[in-house]
Amino acid sequence: MKVLLTGGTGYIGSAVLAALTARGHEVTALVRSEGSARTVEDAGATAVVADLTDSSVVGGLLAGADAAVHAAAAGDGTSPAIDTSVVDAVLATFDGTTRPFVHTGGVWVYGNNGAIAEDSPLDPPAIVAWRVPIEERLLAAAAQGAVVASVVVPGVVHGHGGGIPALLAGAPRTGPDGAVLTLVGSGTQRWATVHVDDLAELYVLALEQGLTGRLLGTGDESATVADLARAASRAAGLGGAVGPESDDATRERLGAPFADALLLDQRAVTTTRSRAAGWSPTRPSLTQELEAGSYTPAPATR
Repeated sequence: MKVLLTGGTGYIGSAVLAALTARGHEVTALVRSEGSARTVEDAGATAVVADLTDSSVVGGLLAGADAAVHAAAAGDGTSPAIDTSVVDAVLATFDGTTRPFVHTGGVWVYGNNGAIAEDSPLDPPAIVAWRVPIEERLLAAAAQGAVVASVVVPGVVHGHGGGIPALLAGAPRTGPDGAVLTLVGSGTQRWATVHVDDLAELYVLALEQGLTGRLLGTGDESATVADLARAASRAAGLGGAVGPESDDATRERLGAPFADALLLDQRAVTTTRSRAAGWSPTRPSLTQELEAGSYTPAPATR
């Protein structure tokens, strides 16, 4: 298929690009700079520099595609505008066709929940509340048969030393000789997690099978933050020593909106729509990666 991809230089999008090309798909990657264009071209894609907030430009590029994946995530506060623009373009251009579109969501929209499945109630913290109306509009069109669209819902993404888990290994050290790794809050909360390469395979599966609805992208592990941090502590030579901090201290350290998401207690079930479609994550768990030292920061220089 000729696949139009956004976010091809990002953490998730670059893994999706690699998975798509490995399956023989022809990828055109929408990027925002010439530097990003060179990066995706080196990865096997055709690059197009474009403004993702311009739905007419995105729509024109979608017109020549057999399928599309939206994995772009801006760090400058423009993600709501970008997602709205891309979904507007997809609904206008793919309307009445069987060309599949995969959108990127996130597990935080479910709030505190110890048994998350695709159809669980949504209770998003403030940092991701904007996602819900955009996703619901897209999914409503899919439910009505207007478009073939799915929303992949990743857990906390890990792998290759990237993503949010780096803040566990790089957390402040306290206690005698700085030998205690600071937790995110009490550490009793669980995180639903997924390896980025397993996640990328879910995107490809969703495209190739033309899946619709939300597709939960989480691995089998939902470890507590304390257990994850202990693994990072052992890898750093601290013997597993960790220490809690108050929720308010975490909010002050990491910023309230972000911290409130990290303080959620989430566990995903494994009887999901994505598993039923044949997705089977096989990469190392986050605990295994932390234990192996994939996220251990380099020793401080003096």
